[in-house]
Amino acid sequence: MVKISGIKLDKADLKLLGELDKNCRIPSTKLAKKIGKSRQAVDYRINQLQSSGVITSFNAAINPHRMGYKAYKMYLKLKNIPQEKEKLLKYLRNSPRMYWMGVCSGSWDLILSFFAKNDYEFYSIKNDLLSEFNSIIVESEIGVLVDVRQYPKMYFTNQLEQPTMFAGEIVENKIDTLDSSILAAIVNNARISIVELAVKNKSTVAIVQNRLRRLQEIWAIIQFRIGVDLSRLGLELYKTIIQTERYTKEDEKKLFSYVSRLPNVQYFIRNLSQIEIELVVSNYQEYYEIVENLKKEFPDVIKTVDTVLMITDEWTPGFRNLLKEKA
Repeated sequence: MVKISGIKLDKADLKLLGELDKNCRIPSTKLAKKIGKSRQAVDYRINQLQSSGVITSFNAAINPHRMGYKAYKMYLKLKNIPQEKEKLLKYLRNSPRMYWMGVCSGSWDLILSFFAKNDYEFYSIKNDLLSEFNSIIVESEIGVLVDVRQYPKMYFTNQLEQPTMFAGEIVENKIDTLDSSILAAIVNNARISIVELAVKNKSTVAIVQNRLRRLQEIWAIIQFRIGVDLSRLGLELYKTIIQTERYTKEDEKKLFSYVSRLPNVQYFIRNLSQIEIELVVSNYQEYYEIVENLKKEFPDVIKTVDTVLMITDEWTPGFRNLLKEKA
């Protein structure tokens, strides 16, 4: 079980965080009933969690595969040139094709996920990046995202729950200007009210509600979640990158079942050539024990394990840029 050793949170705070991570657009009145507090107390606690830096954002989790895009991965080792690293990060944050980026320590220094219409477009994105920053990038690997199982933040409540799957099959759903404008407004401000969202988009409440419902039905919006600064809670996020010896459907079923019984798990990611498991823990010793048990449980499946400590965890900077352009 994860032990929170940073900012002190009581059981109501932890339950509140867990419910917000399942659906951060839930009205305060419904949230109050779930955690057994008044609406005013819920609003106060949310404000406190934001002002203390525990909650960093309210996000709409967007699925690029349901908008006609394919997701790719890049793993980079960097030279120790701080000024060039800052230029690289700025370049990536301004890219209209950046889906996720994480600064890390360990086997890799930077892990990226891009979305592109096809291999040809990604090839151009990759070459431009490597050419522009060849002075700092000393090693790179490329991967293709297959699918992701995204777990609720179970480490808050220690209650096991089923994950939500995204990526997967690529579908070219029609996303028009109004859809893009709504997504741009909600992607990093998911608790925005329907009324405000309608005003921002010069539309009506009924139309915006219908568009949001459709975006969820076609799986373009997966969930409405919260961003959390784990360091404020004395927690750490590790990414376990596994190369497999063998990987039958039965092996995968057993591995997935095993991982799903860990309240620490945050993501189970399948790439074409490897598996990534993200774990939230109190310290490295806890992480090490989990991984060692995993290796003992699956000696014929796990070939090698690379570990990175995630320092930053930034979602959808590219979608934010792209959607603003289309809106």
